Amino acid sequence: MRKNNFKKTGKSLLTISLLISGIVLMTSASFSNKKDGDDVPYPEGFRNWTHVKTAIIEKGNSAFAHWGGFHHIYGNPKAIDGYQTGKFEDGSIIVFDVIEALSKDSMVTEGRRKLIDVMVKDSRKYKTTGGWGYEEFPGDSKTERSIGALSVTACYNCHAQQKINDNVFSKLRK
Repeated sequence: MRKNNFKKTGKSLLTISLLISGIVLMTSASFSNKKDGDDVPYPEGFRNWTHVKTAIIEKGNSAFAHWGGFHHIYGNPKAIDGYQTGKFEDGSIIVFDVIEALSKDSMVTEGRRKLIDVMVKDSRKYKTTGGWGYEEFPGDSKTERSIGALSVTACYNCHAQQKINDNVFSKLRK
């Protein structure tokens, strides 16, 4: 009888252990801001999209440490429609291509790519961030991601200042 109880207790302990493991996994997954499939993809071919505009952030600007250099902004066809109408539809993608600015002999030229920032409009997937997903790819990497859950919130909080423009700062250059 003792042996039989031990087997039942052993099975019960195994069942309880598996249940606790499952609860821990589910709980930790619910605290993550990114779910499987929610990652903003690398924008393949973005340099063939419409060039929206270029700007340069120079030394002395508070954003220089991270975003200093050339900013080439590109939009896919849906984003270009959004720039023209003021309302960006789902599927709009905006790319912020940040290139180091090198100054020599009274000329400024492009250096290495520092990063690519990407905004993707999907009103259902990114409800909590104004319908936009944000990602950053350092250097020339198409897979390494350098934006975390807190940075996504920071991106949204900054872009929310432009709510009247659907959270987009840039304007299409005519």
